[in-house]
Amino acid sequence: MRDANASQTPLARGVSIAAMLRTLTAFVLLLSSLATHADCGPEALGTSRVLQLPRAAAAYGTFQHPALPLAPNEVVITFDDGPRPESTPLVLQTLAAQCVKATFFMLGQEMLRSPELARQVRAAGHAVAAHGYIHHHFPTLKAQDQLADLKLEQQAFRTVFGFEPVAWRFPYFEEAQPLMDELARQQLTIMSADLAIEDWLPEQSPEMLTARMLERLREKKGGIILMHDAQDQTARALPMLLASLRREGYKVVQLRWD
Repeated sequence: MRDANASQTPLARGVSIAAMLRTLTAFVLLLSSLATHADCGPEALGTSRVLQLPRAAAAYGTFQHPALPLAPNEVVITFDDGPRPESTPLVLQTLAAQCVKATFFMLGQEMLRSPELARQVRAAGHAVAAHGYIHHHFPTLKAQDQLADLKLEQQAFRTVFGFEPVAWRFPYFEEAQPLMDELARQQLTIMSADLAIEDWLPEQSPEMLTARMLERLREKKGGIILMHDAQDQTARALPMLLASLRREGYKVVQLRWD
């Protein structure tokens, strides 16, 4: 009897193996997440599943792009602008207490200032991605300056983590075509968001941030949430924010890239 795989081309076999590896990786990550959730106890928000994304010139987040493939009431928690020694450790502590995995979009300049803290984020099981070397208004930069910032950010990732980022979020969500073209050429995914809680505004109490998040989640039915681990008030509000997600029945999805 002839082996069915014998008729497959090497490319087809390679694609099939890659797909199996992605499935296996997602399954292992989910088991790890469930085990950690059990360690936190039944009252923890936890992480319900892992969404494994391929490395590709894709873009997600309904502020500007198509939505991630999420079910209703699923959320992806993301943080920008860190790492920052004054606030990021408290964010990590709260996430660990609730067994929640997030994605941190880091500034290269801040990573080099606090490399051990950046590595601590990744060691805790969170995904790390790029937010620019400096928090520029990219459309105001010349094309060569946009590309220079990308190179600096990639170098910062190599220095701190030993690899380059596979996803990028523009500061202020201000996309610039020269850099978008280069990100696509290198197959970096652009991550926008579906809702923000405006935690950068001054004098925002936990109650204010929580009410704003829940109002926007009810409108959107879930999605990618933007927060800032570089904000003290966000770090202080995070226990209430996560508790409200659990109380309202939202499920956390962790992003991973091949």
